[in-house]
Amino acid sequence: MTSFEENPTTYFIEKHYKDAFDRIGKDKQQRILDAAIAEFSTKGFIAANINIIAKNAGISIGSMYNYFESKERLFLTIVDHGYAVLEKVISSVDLTKGDIFDKLEMMLHLAQDYSRQFPELSQIYLDLTSGGLAHLSKTVSRQMESITADFYRAMMAEAKQAGIMAPDLDERITSFCLDNLLVMLQFSATSEYYKERLKIFAGDDALDNDDKIIQGMMRFIRRAMAPQPPA
Repeated sequence: MTSFEENPTTYFIEKHYKDAFDRIGKDKQQRILDAAIAEFSTKGFIAANINIIAKNAGISIGSMYNYFESKERLFLTIVDHGYAVLEKVISSVDLTKGDIFDKLEMMLHLAQDYSRQFPELSQIYLDLTSGGLAHLSKTVSRQMESITADFYRAMMAEAKQAGIMAPDLDERITSFCLDNLLVMLQFSATSEYYKERLKIFAGDDALDNDDKIIQGMMRFIRRAMAPQPPA
């Protein structure tokens, strides 16, 4: 699961839980998080049962509601936790080195590594994109994706200034396209549906050849973004 030496709540972006959750020991916090991650990733938000989460965490349902106002608030806590864990994974790599293409290649590797190291969290993120969670998706996506979008645009402004990116490319649309590539790669390491989809498009050996997939994606990205020679 997603256990860390520090207090688990260190990794939350926004506080969706009650103050009482802060006052319990980190081992107990982690048990609750792990039980919730297992339930949400296996059954999805709608079918997940907060009573089962409490039972598997070894606490009463009364205690659970003392820590979280509702199943929705618990789910949002897990979503934030997953994104913050991803931020921690990303921060382990120095993204200040190299040009935009070096950084994008590192991010593709990180997306694969994160999905394989934390498949349950990736599955929860995938579940968040379903129509049944539309009431949560708008708020969560704006909070989470805005950070990533700003990061992409900052890299692109630097790349244009360095003359390695076509100056006429729209930074917002290009950011959207790049992030979709990264998200699809992440889902392809998590979801059985997307794994099969990857094999259909990229070959039966695609799941066993990370370098082939990432290098192929990088060739596409470089050619799509590079300045065009004068006519």
